Amino acid sequence: MAIFEMRTYTIRVGLLQDYLNLYHAEGHAIHCRFLGPSVAWFCSEVGELNQVIMIWRYDSHQDREERRERLYADPGWLAFIPKTRAFIERMENRIVKPAFFSPLQ
Repeated sequence: MAIFEMRTYTIRVGLLQDYLNLYHAEGHAIHCRFLGPSVAWFCSEVGELNQVIMIWRYDSHQDREERRERLYADPGWLAFIPKTRAFIERMENRIVKPAFFSPLQ
């Protein structure tokens, strides 16, 4: 059964668009090369603001671990990470499984 990783990054006030522009220009293609296409990307509009929520699908925990190991071995990704640090205030991560009736499986 597939698992989904939900990553929520809280971005410093006033920097959300700058973070998204940087990620789109330099990080997204690398992420997708190793993790596959994202399931979804969201930005919060109500409740806790300045959050980016991204969802990635994996076939299993092992699949996730292997893909992320390859990502973190990539020189391009390692060069990109320090560029994001000034933007990110907090990071949260969850692994969720779809309910049996979920359209995402």
